Amino acid sequence: MKEAMFYEKLDGSRAKCRLCAHNCTINPDKTGICGVRRNLDGTLYSLVYGKVISLNIDPIEKKPLFHFLPGSRSLSMATVGCNFRCRHCQNFEISQYPHDNGKDIPGRVMSPGDIVAEAVRHGCSSISYTYTEPTIFFEFAYDCARLAHEKGIRNVFVSNGYTGPDAARLIAPYLDANNIDLKGSDRFYREICGARMQPVRDTISLMKELGVWVEVTTLIIPDHNDSDSDLTETAEFISSVDPAIPWHVSQFYPTYRLLDKPRTPVCTLRRAVEIGKKAGLKYVYEGNVPGEGGENTYCASCGSLLIERYGYSILQNRMTDGKCGSCGSATEGIWE
Repeated sequence: MKEAMFYEKLDGSRAKCRLCAHNCTINPDKTGICGVRRNLDGTLYSLVYGKVISLNIDPIEKKPLFHFLPGSRSLSMATVGCNFRCRHCQNFEISQYPHDNGKDIPGRVMSPGDIVAEAVRHGCSSISYTYTEPTIFFEFAYDCARLAHEKGIRNVFVSNGYTGPDAARLIAPYLDANNIDLKGSDRFYREICGARMQPVRDTISLMKELGVWVEVTTLIIPDHNDSDSDLTETAEFISSVDPAIPWHVSQFYPTYRLLDKPRTPVCTLRRAVEIGKKAGLKYVYEGNVPGEGGENTYCASCGSLLIERYGYSILQNRMTDGKCGSCGSATEGIWE
């Protein structure tokens, strides 16, 4: 175990965790909502430091990040645990593991040096902290990110956006990109995820302010967050932060505890794309429907095809130094 960051000691050996927006008050020998930060005699510990449950090599497009080092490979890693209770979680076996199995915390023991060495060995341009919520293994991610930064390797969060502001400010100098889920309305967050909407919006705004490249994903679930009003509210918020933030609107498929809804129709994704463009967003992508044409990047100035994709693969890239080959206009992102 490793002593946690971002907490304060309270009377009665209680601890107040400030790592994420839940701000849990944790009694002795209990954990916070994440299930992986335990109070032992008034001291808060991370139970997952260096316990890697998943380690894979992924295309960066899988995160999804479409304006960040396209075509590159990323070392993806996670520990068990999450601070959300999403009824549709596709990685519930590891995200919800601590809550189903008490104090047993599985994982391959690895150091930050081990993680960075794996990235170097496999020729990865970045390390992605993903699969579960990276905020809950912040201490480990932070140490990995600092070491990776020294070696010239970029760092990526794939996050639910519940990172506390102090934690966001601490890691921002070492964090190059963050794909943040903006799932829907506050009602959606309360009923489906066990969280609230506003802290996620606050994190999106703060990450942009801190200079981190941000892309946003919304998984569209029929009858839950697919109304015109829900989609418009989401798109208008993103545009108010920065109209150049790419918005990924992705197809839902039934999983975990949300099995009573069908896959999202492609026509719904198309409607979301149009809503995003009407709200002023420059780049809106359809996700989880390869071959439908909604994964390509086009120049926001002249409309020329810049990057043609099929799923996680790039078929052609017509950009030069981040600029359109036809009109020379720059496209926002991190390209080299």
